[in-house]
Amino acid sequence: MIQSVLIANRGEIAVRIIRACRELGLRSVAVYSEADRQSPHVLLADEAHLVGPAPSAESYLKVERLLAVAREAEVDAVHPGYGFLAERAHFARAVEEAGLVFVGPTAETIEAMGDKTEARRRMQEAGVPIVPGTVEPLRDPEAALEEARRMGLPVLLKAAAGGGGKGMRVVASEEELPRALEAARREAKGAFGDDAVYLERYLDRPRHIEIQLLGDTHGSVIHLGERECSIQRRHQKLVEEAPSAVLTPEEREEMGAAAVRAAQAVSYRGAGTVEFLYQDGDFFFLEMNTRIQVEHPVTEMVTGVDLVQEQLRVAGGAPLSLTQEEVTWTGHSIECRITSELPEEGFLPSTGRIGYLETPSGPGVRWDGGIGQGFEVGLHYDPLLGKLIVHAPDREQAVARMSRALAELTVDGVETCRDFHRRVMAESDFRTGDLSIRYLEEHPALLAEEEPGAEGRDPRTAAALAALLEAERRRRLTPPRIGKEGEGRALSPWQTATRPWAGRG
Repeated sequence: MIQSVLIANRGEIAVRIIRACRELGLRSVAVYSEADRQSPHVLLADEAHLVGPAPSAESYLKVERLLAVAREAEVDAVHPGYGFLAERAHFARAVEEAGLVFVGPTAETIEAMGDKTEARRRMQEAGVPIVPGTVEPLRDPEAALEEARRMGLPVLLKAAAGGGGKGMRVVASEEELPRALEAARREAKGAFGDDAVYLERYLDRPRHIEIQLLGDTHGSVIHLGERECSIQRRHQKLVEEAPSAVLTPEEREEMGAAAVRAAQAVSYRGAGTVEFLYQDGDFFFLEMNTRIQVEHPVTEMVTGVDLVQEQLRVAGGAPLSLTQEEVTWTGHSIECRITSELPEEGFLPSTGRIGYLETPSGPGVRWDGGIGQGFEVGLHYDPLLGKLIVHAPDREQAVARMSRALAELTVDGVETCRDFHRRVMAESDFRTGDLSIRYLEEHPALLAEEEPGAEGRDPRTAAALAALLEAERRRRLTPPRIGKEGEGRALSPWQTATRPWAGRG
């Protein structure tokens, strides 16, 4: 049985895993770089170890150092979180060869699903619908051109060894193909060390819908329904929700069954996700993520299942705590990723020191964060600061609740994408659920600083509104005053000092 866990990650996902460990009575061991000495996950864990300098290549990606800490701390298991080494087969294999439990699938499963062409081949054999395209990787321009003619243009070039939009190109004409192939191969080589790409039929306005899976070592695999992740920037998700606004119960059952077949085809264990493209009632396999997903909280909110705890139980050899028939879905949940980026300037990253942080609360509101007051936001890591998640009886109320929660969120000292999310929540197509992965291309005004409809506002009204917003911002940043019988007294410097987030539990 697992008694202690090394979390080979940082930020909000490390905090999330530590909390799950604490509820299960497991000892949590954190790792941190020199830039993360005062990070919440370091202060929250039962034990923490330095693994190297700020650059991830010298700290969070150093397999030998991580395993050395695991030995020093005498842990039973290693949880990779997401990102970094989570989907690296060599890391999973190294953990198991060290006599530890890897909280995730086997190295063989990661290898099978990490190679996109191999994954497509396996899905075909398992009867999972795939987007028409090539099964074998392509490197020769003539062979690629022949396949493109067979499928019909436009087509999509994709890296065989990775995801996240790297090595991906839309090709609309035969003339573009050789140059696009060269560029895609170069980018794939730089990102994944493999320049192989493959071709797929290009869907013009699909939705991105994924199915959450859980599998154990006893042969059981279940699904927990779908998440809609269609609002994206360069194939990076921004807003996620569960359930989808368009999927029928029959389609959910069909898509869920296909995802279960996909997992069974690779003997999947732990939490994983099968991603599909959905258009006009048809769905096609996109890829499988062999790890916990950033957007897992929306599934937890509508099912009541703690996915990270299930991961830990399964890794310890326990069967799943529920059957497919016991899975139920209640209400609607939305997640907004809060990043230190400027959508109005092409999502440029923002850096700085967080001088003030106020997170929303109230019924149906959850904040999964990895930051605190005094936290330094730099350029070494992913810009994700935290995730704001809401749950409500239906989608309309969930949108209203998210709008309210976003208005309450204050992060001072670094620019964030909060106002972009507020604009999305107010946009009419989003409110009606008319989404596709082209959503931002179709709504460029969302990337402007003005609120929708602001261009027609009277200048005096706009100036008054700006003054009110600035006054409200200053009020929220002003330390409160306390006293007796009407005599206000400012809080002491000790009480108001900006310091790193602290606390255990």
